[in-house]
Amino acid sequence: MSSIEHFSHEDITKKNRLFSNIRSVIETAFYGNNVTRIRHLADAYALAKKSPGTITTDLSVAHTNKLQLPTDSKVLVTNDGNIVGRTAAARRIVGQEGIDADFYSELLREAVFQSRDKQFYSGDVLVGLDEEFTVKAHLMLPADYSPNLYSYLLNFQIGDAKHHFYQESKAINTGDLFLFADPDWQHPDFPDGVVVIDPKHNCAGILGLRYFGELKKATLTLAWATAHRNGFIACHGGMKQYLLENKKYTMAAFGLSGSGKSTITLAKPKNKGEVHVLHDDAFVISKDKGSTTALEPAYFDKTQDYPMTSEQIKYIVTAQNVGVTLDEDNKKVLVTEDIRNGNGRSIKSRYATPNRVDHIAEKVDGLFWIMKDDSLPPLIKIEDPSLAAIFGATLATKRSTAENIVGEKSDQLVIEPFANPFRCYPLQEDYQDFKELFEKQQTACFILNTGDFKGQKVTPEQTLSSIEKIIDGSASFKPFGPLDKISYLPVKGHEPNFDSQHYLLHLMSRLETRLAFVQSRKTFQGGYDRLPNEAEQLLLGLLDQLNSYKETINL
Repeated sequence: MSSIEHFSHEDITKKNRLFSNIRSVIETAFYGNNVTRIRHLADAYALAKKSPGTITTDLSVAHTNKLQLPTDSKVLVTNDGNIVGRTAAARRIVGQEGIDADFYSELLREAVFQSRDKQFYSGDVLVGLDEEFTVKAHLMLPADYSPNLYSYLLNFQIGDAKHHFYQESKAINTGDLFLFADPDWQHPDFPDGVVVIDPKHNCAGILGLRYFGELKKATLTLAWATAHRNGFIACHGGMKQYLLENKKYTMAAFGLSGSGKSTITLAKPKNKGEVHVLHDDAFVISKDKGSTTALEPAYFDKTQDYPMTSEQIKYIVTAQNVGVTLDEDNKKVLVTEDIRNGNGRSIKSRYATPNRVDHIAEKVDGLFWIMKDDSLPPLIKIEDPSLAAIFGATLATKRSTAENIVGEKSDQLVIEPFANPFRCYPLQEDYQDFKELFEKQQTACFILNTGDFKGQKVTPEQTLSSIEKIIDGSASFKPFGPLDKISYLPVKGHEPNFDSQHYLLHLMSRLETRLAFVQSRKTFQGGYDRLPNEAEQLLLGLLDQLNSYKETINL
């Protein structure tokens, strides 16, 4: 699949649903005299290197020839100010209740006009790395932010004629993605900036926000929405395939940044066999075939676990919001591990993971919801498709430093359906898509708690070894108390105690939190994210089972 960039004169009409006033405002800006199109990564690197805020380290970029970069390219560092994460409160989705498209069209018109005296650069990328799903995206932003354009072209696949899969893919009736960004924009009514997303017309305006992740996630938001409209399941997660002696096992892990999603996806197997890694953040699943396609070639990874001694450092191409110091050879190198600030980040090339693939033809065998819910042991299995979808729709976790949080505490437990805060269509549609995946594709469902349980941290080693037991078939599950079609994998030090009133009440409290969320969706934003009635009824059924069991141990 590919998107439409050029239109016949007969198709350029107000009757064509691919056009809107917001899209026209944003796309038109790309053709101004103040915009220079950057067609090659080498040119983007040169501009980013010359940018006043850039630090050129003495760390060499690996695989420069394959990345279409100069052979002497160095890792470039840029740092933002106070805000070093995504600002969810800034997002405005056209089509949702209370979002006045005409108001935001006027806001964007004025923003484009006020920026006319500034020099802008633009670049084109492909989002989706296989002919089964791929669309073209265009970004423009001020010349002062050329390092972000360079990182953007690295993070996605720069669009050029070498990518035959795009030319050979079947066109779908959707326009290219267009994104206009001006980080310097200010408005008294929007002190936190604003991200205007028009998903039906594949365009976005990102105003007053410097953080690179805003560009990446706005692009993915539009691509995921396009995929959703065209027979795919939009996935904010990681995907890999185990290659064992006698079988293959394809697994997906869904979680917010900081949940362990990347650690799980990129981990090498301790036992026999190898893995193919699709991606650790963004992919789509074909509802018809069950196959998966990665949306990005590179990795926008947190650097908190990568000291200078880490092997991963050599795959970094750019870094954001990290420190720089001099080593014993007077070379400028990185200060990572979030010493400077939270959420230090880097663009790592695809070569950070051996056996990287862009498409997996086989269906998904196991799907893992990653939570930080201290009422759950490290690994749980859900055997009912509806219940599996419900736990995905009520995925409980904690915010991380990847987000600039406005109006809530960073350590409080929150519900983030399917670990995807970038959805721009009704939640019920994702619920039905995942339920069908469990039913029709016979995908198994598991929950991973990567937080604390009974006051003790669940370690990455415990999580990874539990997953490998499932992969190699050695996992032996026990009933999860009285709850039907739910079982858990015993992990030393993390056994649930169903004879404990305290534990039962705590588990019930967490289920009540999920129930309250489901019930709140009936009225929130006019019921835009209302779930089917079965979601509420099944959660009530779990609570009834626990309450009845609790009464028996009181006797």
